[in-house]
Amino acid sequence: MAASEPTRARHGCSDAEVAELVRDLDSLADGPRAAELLAACGERAVAPLRTFLMQGRPSGVFQPRQRAVETLAALGAKDVLMEYLTGEMAIPDPVDAYGEEAVVNTAARLLARWRDDKVYRVLLALLRRKATPGAIDAVGEFRRVEAIPVFIAALGDSISRTFAEEALRKAGAIALPALLEAALRPWPSAREETPTSRIRRRGVLRLLAELGPPPGAWEQFAPLLRSSDLEIAARASRLWLDSKDEGLRRAAVRRLASLFPKASCFLQFEMADWLRARP
Repeated sequence: MAASEPTRARHGCSDAEVAELVRDLDSLADGPRAAELLAACGERAVAPLRTFLMQGRPSGVFQPRQRAVETLAALGAKDVLMEYLTGEMAIPDPVDAYGEEAVVNTAARLLARWRDDKVYRVLLALLRRKATPGAIDAVGEFRRVEAIPVFIAALGDSISRTFAEEALRKAGAIALPALLEAALRPWPSAREETPTSRIRRRGVLRLLAELGPPPGAWEQFAPLLRSSDLEIAARASRLWLDSKDEGLRRAAVRRLASLFPKASCFLQFEMADWLRARP
């Protein structure tokens, strides 16, 4: 470890001390403390940390590069984080690629602290390249409509789904038209719908039940009540339970009753709760 903290506090950080602290980021024992001390060094630490991040080798042991990102954010080095996230890096080793994705996720979440258009464009481009949890979280903080289709697509991914759901909840009403369209559009077609499309549409219907459908959309769910996918049919029926139209509510109860014996036990529990809560 470089010079003691009291010495640094009195005299600042020399280039040599900063260089030694940057090297210490790779240490399991000294890395966390080195990151703290680098943050205390101020602007002098930014350029060496940028070199460490931009020229360093990705690794499955991602913590040293993650510490560099966190320290750069603490130092207000927004431009370095944007530069890092703008670059595309080919990483052939899957373990190293997984580790670097953790670094990217951290950088994206930290960069989202700066709520300006330039940051948003960088994060949106990152999201469109790959909808990782960190990219979804970061862009979701901006609550803008351009990202809604990417969030909806991510509902079909087991890793990103919960992050996409939360981003869509934050978006609220601006997401409703796209959610409605996604619920009604199996991909590539109703006859040949893929498993991922079904999972995505189930998630969309769950969100529509939470957020409430767009005004005037009730009748559009009628085809979904006849879906061959039992959960899609059940969740579409659930939406009709909230309608002010008594005819739609009764139709929903009848459809849920017909689906109940064939549903999984988990879905049966949900269906029973829906019916008990019926006004």
